[in-house]
Amino acid sequence: MRWALVKVCLAVTAMVVVAFAVPLGLVIKEMARDRAFSNAEREAAVVVPALSITTDREQVERVVASTGSDDGMAVHIPAGDGRPAVDLGRARAADTDIEAVRALGRASTAEVPGGSVLLQPVALGLGTVVIEVYVPESEVSNGVGTAWAVLAGVGVALIVGSVAVADRLGVRMVQPAQRLVEGAHELGEGKLGARVPEEGPTELRLAAVAFNSMADQVVQLLANERELAADLSHRLRTPLTVLRLNAASLGDSPAAEQTRAAVAQLEREVDTIIRTAREAKPQTAAAGPGAGCDAAEVVRERMAFWSALAEDEGRKVRVAGVDRPVRIPVARADLAAALDALLGNVFRHTAEGTAFAVDVHNAEDAVIVLVSDAGPGIPDPEAAMARGRGSGSAGSTGLGLDIVRRLAESTGGDVRIGSSVLGGTEVRIWIQLSGHEPSRRGHRGAVRRRRAGRLGAAFRRSRSLS
Repeated sequence: MRWALVKVCLAVTAMVVVAFAVPLGLVIKEMARDRAFSNAEREAAVVVPALSITTDREQVERVVASTGSDDGMAVHIPAGDGRPAVDLGRARAADTDIEAVRALGRASTAEVPGGSVLLQPVALGLGTVVIEVYVPESEVSNGVGTAWAVLAGVGVALIVGSVAVADRLGVRMVQPAQRLVEGAHELGEGKLGARVPEEGPTELRLAAVAFNSMADQVVQLLANERELAADLSHRLRTPLTVLRLNAASLGDSPAAEQTRAAVAQLEREVDTIIRTAREAKPQTAAAGPGAGCDAAEVVRERMAFWSALAEDEGRKVRVAGVDRPVRIPVARADLAAALDALLGNVFRHTAEGTAFAVDVHNAEDAVIVLVSDAGPGIPDPEAAMARGRGSGSAGSTGLGLDIVRRLAESTGGDVRIGSSVLGGTEVRIWIQLSGHEPSRRGHRGAVRRRRAGRLGAAFRRSRSLS
């Protein structure tokens, strides 16, 4: 916007300067020419009274010399009464021009080498005398160059001044817009204290007011949501206390130990939710260097937890790709919550005895976690990914897959739902390793989807062979 305004002002000012300076320059040149020939007419008028008295050569020469322009003036006296024609002074005009002026009886100008001449006719009793006054080119253009230089300087000064004014106006318009853009970026990055100065043109000032009002509402809404989440989580403490007391009285059987471990895990999760909800800063920034967790270790830990329940229900379980560390830029608790959400869906929405598998693949720039089962599958994957919609069955809130999606997108990855080689649903979690990036579409997104398809095909081939 700033440079566009400068260019428009530059073009308009340049056109105005050209429209006025060129005609004014031509007028100045014409005025200088008129001034030079007016001086020549005055010099010729000095000689006219002497010619009306006498045409004697010596006397006329003295009169011409008294004018101070004897080298630039010539007098052409016609022949008459047996007297030959007399030409006094240095003649420069052609004879044809002199005879034409004598015949017409009015003054005229003619071009000669080095300048011009004024031919002034004077009617006397002996005939028409032509006075020739030489006007050099330097006298015709005297002062024209200086005047043009002054005009050019004024034009350049006007252009420079207009550009400077336009630039200042552009800055006054652009800076508030830039601050508005920066504020939007900061708010999008989770800096909830980002505000924009309410200054500049009226439209941008109103936009800044609206932005600040929106930011205040966002902060208030987030605060309300945090308080609501904390309150709801706190309400779970009473039933958890009852469960913990009941689990303590179950004895020392393996099932009792599993129940007590599950209750303890649930208490820790509730405490984590309360602490996170009470934090003032949202966790939207990317994990720094060295942060994250070992995905293989988390998968082994969560599969050890769910394997006990799978054994009770007669489910066949397979885990692959967790024999060596796999570092990902995701918090341990977040990955555990995502895995629990997916595995919980398997137990909740498939019949007992349904097999499932978890595969981890470590690529050069991404880690893929596949959770697949041999259940009936998901008929509408897009609807299943919609937050809060759920599957329509009892106990389904629709938030489990959304937790997984947000985990993947926090690293620049994504989540896809498809069909597994086991015959049921396959949920693929793509975790980007190159840091936090926004979701990309177009060519790079297509390349990533093709690459994910190849990796998924490799997983399916490996499982079909196992």
